Amino acid sequence: MKKAESLEEFYQRNFDWIPENLKNEIGHFNVFRLKPFISNKTKPVPYKRRDFYKIMLVNGNSKVHYADQVIEVKKQALSFSNPLIPYKWEHLDNIRSGIFCIFDHHFFHQFGNLSQYSVFQPNGTHLFELEDHQVAPIVDIYNRMFDEINSDYLHKYDVLRNLVFGLLHIAMKMQPNTSIDKQQVNASQRIATLFLELLERQFPIDENHQQMHCRSASDFAGQLNVHVNHLNRSIKDTMEKTTSQVIGERVLQESKILLKHSHWTVSEIAYALGFAEVTHFNNFFKKHTATSPLKFRNI
Repeated sequence: MKKAESLEEFYQRNFDWIPENLKNEIGHFNVFRLKPFISNKTKPVPYKRRDFYKIMLVNGNSKVHYADQVIEVKKQALSFSNPLIPYKWEHLDNIRSGIFCIFDHHFFHQFGNLSQYSVFQPNGTHLFELEDHQVAPIVDIYNRMFDEINSDYLHKYDVLRNLVFGLLHIAMKMQPNTSIDKQQVNASQRIATLFLELLERQFPIDENHQQMHCRSASDFAGQLNVHVNHLNRSIKDTMEKTTSQVIGERVLQESKILLKHSHWTVSEIAYALGFAEVTHFNNFFKKHTATSPLKFRNI
């Protein structure tokens, strides 16, 4: 029996005149409109697994079945489904309309991991009921999808990926605090995350960003508006390290980068990294690397 031809092989064989970047994208994404439907005998969409991801804006009173959940949509909603989550729509009124896009995992190959987003996770929120004012921005994204997919722009599939991400983030910003609780993000983790963000914003050190402004645990606690003991406990609970250890490791990493890839003197690097004296920097560096900054630079 002859092996079935893949979609990629089909396009390679029949459409070799298409630019390579478009040839690799065709067939992995599409967008459709649901036409208003009037009937006294509305049938539910079959309850089965799909071979694609779908993001759908649906208008009308209906019920959606996700695995063991049944959620009623009273007016309008944005829904997310993936190949691993079986579902069905049960429409309760006579008129339904909407817009949806579909795509497979190849569409985001090397552009991100869709499973990291809660809307596509088994225990995540998959349905978002919308207020009237929330509909227009979503419709605008879908309209832009139609414009792009029908255009002759060479990089239109990159634009379409960004539009899909736009829908993802609109929905995830709507998630209630209970969704955060389900992911067990506690106060210590939130403080630790904010601390790490603040720490990273001080790097890289370069000509346009010449000095660390937060160097100690108390500096960071002041910026985060928490007591330094609370910050220290949060970092210890979350990262199993002291705040000073985390800061020190990041400062050491940056010092190595500056020594190897900048023209700055050791004194300039020490100043930029918040050391009052160059000898303090030398002692810090030697304690963690068993060599001096100058020797490290010349290795």
